[in-house]
Amino acid sequence: MANPETTPQNIRLNVSQAARLFGVSDRTIRRALARHEIRYVVSRNRYQLNFESLLAWSQQSTHLMNKLNKKGMGQWVEKWKINNPKYSPRPPQT
Repeated sequence: MANPETTPQNIRLNVSQAARLFGVSDRTIRRALARHEIRYVVSRNRYQLNFESLLAWSQQSTHLMNKLNKKGMGQWVEKWKINNPKYSPRPPQT
C-alpha cells in the first residue's frame, strides 16, 4: 500500500477551467479531447482533465504557447515576480 503523504496527487480541471487557465476556448479543449491529445477521466458525466497532460499539450505548438502567455496564466507571471530583494528567494548578487 502506498503512503498517501508521498504519493503525488493528480490535479484535475474541468473543460471550462482549463480553457480559462490556458487562454483558449472550450471548443479548442474539446477538439484536443476528441483527438486524444489530453488525458482525462469522466466523473459524473463531466470531463476531468489531467493538468500535466494539459501542460504538455499546451507546449506542442507555438500558437498554443503564445495563447497561454498572452491570454492564459502567463499574463500574470510578470506581476508575480518579487521585486523586493528582502523577500526574494534568491536575492540579487552584489
